[in-house]
Amino acid sequence: MARSIAIRPAGQGAPAARAAMPFAPGPSLLTSLPPLSVYVHVPWCVRKCPYCDFNSHAAPDELPEDRYLQALTADLDQSLPQVWGRKVVSVFIGGGTPSLLSAATMDAMLALLRSRLPLLPDAEITMEANPGTVEAGRFADFAASGVNRISLGIQSFDDDRLRALGRIHDGRAAREAIAIAQRHVERVNLDLMFALPGQTLDGCLDDVETALSFGTEHLSLYHLTLEPNTVFAKYPPELPDDDTAFEMQDRIEARLAGAGYDHYEISAYARPGARCRHNLNYWEFGDYLGIGPGAHGKLSFHDRILREARVRNPQSWMDALLDPADGATHLAESRLVGPEELPFEFMLNALRLADGVPAASFAERTGLNLATIARPLARAVERGLLDEDPTRIRATALGRRFLNDLQSLFL
Repeated sequence: MARSIAIRPAGQGAPAARAAMPFAPGPSLLTSLPPLSVYVHVPWCVRKCPYCDFNSHAAPDELPEDRYLQALTADLDQSLPQVWGRKVVSVFIGGGTPSLLSAATMDAMLALLRSRLPLLPDAEITMEANPGTVEAGRFADFAASGVNRISLGIQSFDDDRLRALGRIHDGRAAREAIAIAQRHVERVNLDLMFALPGQTLDGCLDDVETALSFGTEHLSLYHLTLEPNTVFAKYPPELPDDDTAFEMQDRIEARLAGAGYDHYEISAYARPGARCRHNLNYWEFGDYLGIGPGAHGKLSFHDRILREARVRNPQSWMDALLDPADGATHLAESRLVGPEELPFEFMLNALRLADGVPAASFAERTGLNLATIARPLARAVERGLLDEDPTRIRATALGRRFLNDLQSLFL
């Protein structure tokens, strides 16, 4: 059995579909709609990291910020009929490197969202940032515009490891960025990676200790994987062996538990009250509207569930929205999710949560009766991968360790 690998939540990606067909779950249609989040994709980085398979592009000498905002406005306006009147619980501005945008553009983007969508007064608004693009004044302005959570792509504090990853910052810049972010927003998440080229167990744990020294309430820990169509896939670096990587993960879990962090999701650790609300909505099979190049979305209606994906290339996305040729569209995909896909899509997300989800949420979020998956549920319980509690769908410790095997039961 393959051990599970921690992956990043996908505002710009979604589980691959196997078939497109009308959503026809029978008599049990959705009686209520799930919470709605918004994902905004900013596609530019200073340079592309060799391990990254996200929709990111090396930034031109001057970002086309005005045109990007105009296209974003058009993208959102075309989507409004699908979400009209629904309250927004969270916003996540990801990339790419959103902190490359000017403070004025970020302010205009958040003003755009507020003018079109009913954001809850306490909506979580996260912006991703890289230490290499940090300026204290800009962070202050981002916070003044409404950003209340910053997710910093630290990856490591070790200069050698950072060079091996192709990062543009060093350990000193990472430390300075954290201090700046903490001065301006209440909630800061640190993204770290482990099982890096040349990394030892002690080096991995040193990164964790450094992260803990800042006292941030949320940490994300990702196992480096060699994704297809990346530089690392073509020219693989030498990585720690599987046994060492597994020990790193086990020691990380133990250390963070001892520091008061709840390992609430495969790759996420938080102190009480500090869980990422936006990502929780993904895992609980909530809805999200994705706008921007390459952004994906999932939207529920009372009689169907829709998945969308935007055109990935930034220029093509902007042209399709602002200067469309005959038949041009900014959508790369728009399809109804068939009922045969829903059990796997639901479980792909829900089983990542340590607490699982209430059993009743399966019907609430998919429109399917729980009896639809009675057999795979029973098999999972028999194999010790799923908790026996009939009121919750929750992986056991063994199930979380072999999550890929557990999820595959619902294909």
